[in-house]
Amino acid sequence: MSIGILTSGGDCPGLNAVIRAAVLKGITAHDLEFVGFRNGWKGVVEGDTIPLGRPQVMGISKQGGTILGTSRTNPFEGGGAERVAEVMQEQGIDSIIAIGGEGTLAAAKRLTDAGIRIVGVPKTVDNDLSATDYTFGFDTAVQIATEAMDRLRTTGDSHGRCMVAEVMGRHVGWIALHSGMAAGAHAILIPERKTTMDELTEWVESARSRGRAPLIVVAEGFKLDTMDDAHSERGLDAFGRPRLGGIGDILAPEIEARTGMETRSTTLGHIQRGGTPSAYDRVLATRYGMAAIDSVLEGHWGRMVALRGTNIVHVPFEDALGRLKTVPQSRYEEAAILFG
Repeated sequence: MSIGILTSGGDCPGLNAVIRAAVLKGITAHDLEFVGFRNGWKGVVEGDTIPLGRPQVMGISKQGGTILGTSRTNPFEGGGAERVAEVMQEQGIDSIIAIGGEGTLAAAKRLTDAGIRIVGVPKTVDNDLSATDYTFGFDTAVQIATEAMDRLRTTGDSHGRCMVAEVMGRHVGWIALHSGMAAGAHAILIPERKTTMDELTEWVESARSRGRAPLIVVAEGFKLDTMDDAHSERGLDAFGRPRLGGIGDILAPEIEARTGMETRSTTLGHIQRGGTPSAYDRVLATRYGMAAIDSVLEGHWGRMVALRGTNIVHVPFEDALGRLKTVPQSRYEEAAILFG
């Protein structure tokens, strides 16, 4: 049996650990063969593959990024299920392990519905897939964001400035919530809850009145109460989604104008995706990779491996795509006690 592996969408710490675990378990325990598709679905529709064996995956679990490359290509703009099936037949590939987030898994579901044999592995630093408790990459992103905020606080304290840190989070505020709580932020702004400038100003003034340099954490998908859509100036990606970013630059001058306090904004952006994965993400990604081999051998097509508690389970793609896992109001209120 020959299995194709692809990584699609945004890069993420832990991708290589998934690849390594799947290949090593497949070869060692089941005598399977593997190929890697270059650059996500782009490699699938173009038939661009590389061999994956022990030499290719040796020592890669600690590396960030993905040895296969990635892209945001939509396979249905390159021939769809008919083209994918053609490539698989030409190269003798029996099934595909697709490692990706919402867009990748949505495409995988459509292909599976058309008869392509695919299992999924969830990947998103945002931790927004509802069918799994955690996705690999999230823990690393939170650690990176927390360290950056710790550094911002020292320069904010030195100059008496208000610092605004913009983190990833298109639809959900998990990274903002966790990193903001860890860094002791004076306000955390997330997509799940609209906030007024008056409320934000009160938090900033409260922190300043106690002699603190305020730290504001904002997710890229956050909207003020006066905004209908998240801030976006960079067009759409291949799946038709707005490329977000820049809300921190909108908030900073408004805070300064209202409070008279010098305010600076920093967008962490792709820094959160880069570098070596945390120990937690390496272990989780490894467990996902091994479980994906079980899915293939058991014929769990159209299913995704997921974490429930401490156990790895197999869930239908539609469970992961039905709704996003948002920050509950109770979790926000828990953090908000510490604002200001």
